[in-house]
Amino acid sequence: MRKQYLFIVSICMLMAACGTKYKNPHIEIQTKFGDIEVELYPDQAPKTVTAFLSYVKAGYYNNSSFYRVLNDENQPSNASKAELIQGGIYKSKPKVHDTLTGIPHETTEQTHIQHKRGVISLARLAPGTGTSEFFICLADQPGFDFGGENNADKQGYAAFGKVVKGMEIVNKIYNQREEGQAFDPPVPIYDIIQL
Repeated sequence: MRKQYLFIVSICMLMAACGTKYKNPHIEIQTKFGDIEVELYPDQAPKTVTAFLSYVKAGYYNNSSFYRVLNDENQPSNASKAELIQGGIYKSKPKVHDTLTGIPHETTEQTHIQHKRGVISLARLAPGTGTSEFFICLADQPGFDFGGENNADKQGYAAFGKVVKGMEIVNKIYNQREEGQAFDPPVPIYDIIQL
């Protein structure tokens, strides 16, 4: 009996050791329309990734939403166009959102993560004010990089990962009904988990 027990334990340990391991952390954004898997880059954007994962582990994104969209039709004609979906807890958990401290801004010049299709980045006002709100690019957005035209301060946004599975879900969310840059209704994010 003891030998059987040791054999079973050895097999379980071997299976655990051979399980899927990622070089970088992966998260899954679980939405009404399906799941979006994102690889995060802690070596390049350590402060942003650490803060974001702390929000994931704290359960802040449980019952949150994608609530904003930027597309060709809902932006001023004289502005640089952006294509993105934005989500987080700003609308669903404002009391939690308002307690969060800004994450030190990690520019694309520092991280070398450009705002390409599928990249996830922190939404912000001034540099260092980004917290729980994030966006996913639907197209390349060079104006969001350091020195780009989409921010008067030219500091860009803090990109910290990229969608590796589920861009079709991102596209589906992007094409939902909106009014004045707001999804109507917001698209539920059931949770964000670390894989």
